[in-house]
Amino acid sequence: MGLGWSSAEERRPLLPPPPQQPRPQPRGRAGVPAGRLPPLSGRVYGRRWLVLLLFSLLGFAQGLVWNTWGPIQNSARLAFGFSGWDIALLVFWGPIGFAPCFFFMWLMDKKGLRVTVLLTSSLMVLGAGLRCVPVSDLEIRKKLIHGGQLLNGLAGPTVMNAAPFLSTTWFSPDERATATAIASLLNYLGSAAAFLVGPLVVPPPNGTAQLAAPGSAPRIKDRIEAVLYAEFGMVSLIFSAALAYFPSRPPFPPSVAAASQRLSYRRSFCRLLSNFRFLMIALAYAIPLGVFSGWSGVLDLILTPIHVSQVDAGWIGFWSIVGGCVVGIAMARFADFIRGMLKFILLLLLSGATLASTWFTLTCLTTVTHLPLTTATLYTSCILLGIFLNSSVPIFFELFVETVYPVPEGISCGVVTFLSNVFMGVLLFFLTFYHTEFSWFNWCLPGSCLLSLLLILCFRESYDRLYLDVVVSV
Repeated sequence: MGLGWSSAEERRPLLPPPPQQPRPQPRGRAGVPAGRLPPLSGRVYGRRWLVLLLFSLLGFAQGLVWNTWGPIQNSARLAFGFSGWDIALLVFWGPIGFAPCFFFMWLMDKKGLRVTVLLTSSLMVLGAGLRCVPVSDLEIRKKLIHGGQLLNGLAGPTVMNAAPFLSTTWFSPDERATATAIASLLNYLGSAAAFLVGPLVVPPPNGTAQLAAPGSAPRIKDRIEAVLYAEFGMVSLIFSAALAYFPSRPPFPPSVAAASQRLSYRRSFCRLLSNFRFLMIALAYAIPLGVFSGWSGVLDLILTPIHVSQVDAGWIGFWSIVGGCVVGIAMARFADFIRGMLKFILLLLLSGATLASTWFTLTCLTTVTHLPLTTATLYTSCILLGIFLNSSVPIFFELFVETVYPVPEGISCGVVTFLSNVFMGVLLFFLTFYHTEFSWFNWCLPGSCLLSLLLILCFRESYDRLYLDVVVSV
């Protein structure tokens, strides 16, 4: 991530010249030097879109494989003898897979993007293959499926953390937020696609209402195995493409920030833990996103007391994720056009999330608030909440990188994603083992969104990377 990018001769035209005198230059109101430096520019390559496509497809596949079992849990129980604990654990392997997150941060920092992506995709191939092993003993088969889900969960740190690093490495400053949004949100889109793929292909057990016609246990098992084989083939194809062509970096860096030296792995953690502003926005990201992820995982259980079916709950989750991806990419493109406005965009999104979550929570309390409880209000409030929170992810990522630059992108985003998964894991663990009533969980949503909004209001933004790329090069 640092000086190993290219040779000194290649970096010299990009990096600003060292100051001739030790005294500081006079600075303007925005911290911009009054003196002007020679123009600096990088170079972008058309192949950057191929690299972005391969990485985004990898994230899509990881999300799809992770969410295979939730939408077809009734069918999986009949076909493989899964218990409620098995279904919960199959989902829980995602947060557990973030345990070695710091190893993948180190690997990305020391070995680059290609080695990290190939290791990640190979884990996904092995995990998807384990789920397809044709074993007649159901107990052994269940263990293989659990092992496959764990290996797929181990790919989570890379597909969810490396997007800002990829965008800085390959894209110019006016394309970085858009590339970050595409690379990070395709993972969410993959988990949303599972709400369609599973129920459309796998028939439900007799007596349950889903998208496909009811079927018997052997037919259900055959359809589930067809889904597993298809996902294995897709992951293998992406791995083969990445093995054939996925360079760590372009021949020449696209910006000054991409060619600049970064902090070491150890110094990066010291910088992050001692930076109060980073800790503020890390909590502003981790708390609402962790709560929302845990809430989404038990959405069907939360909506059951108000007579919302599992199918409707699945469609609500699907459209909230898809809407969040579309709006997130649009917001990121907007941020590329008017750079230096990340805090303002987050304030808008978090304000909308606070209002939407409050609306949903009060609507569920029909005996107290007497608000109309209809399918339209539930769909609208839940989908708006998902849109506002999911679309904030790439904006948060860009703000993390700007705030702590020159800390490497993979390390800064890895820390906050790990923290978010800790919040989600604790909530899911508590709900699984110590609580059976979920209505109180609704109040956690507006509370976490409001806390995040207040933290962002108090946050003082800075754009050190943008200054180096744009202001220095003018």
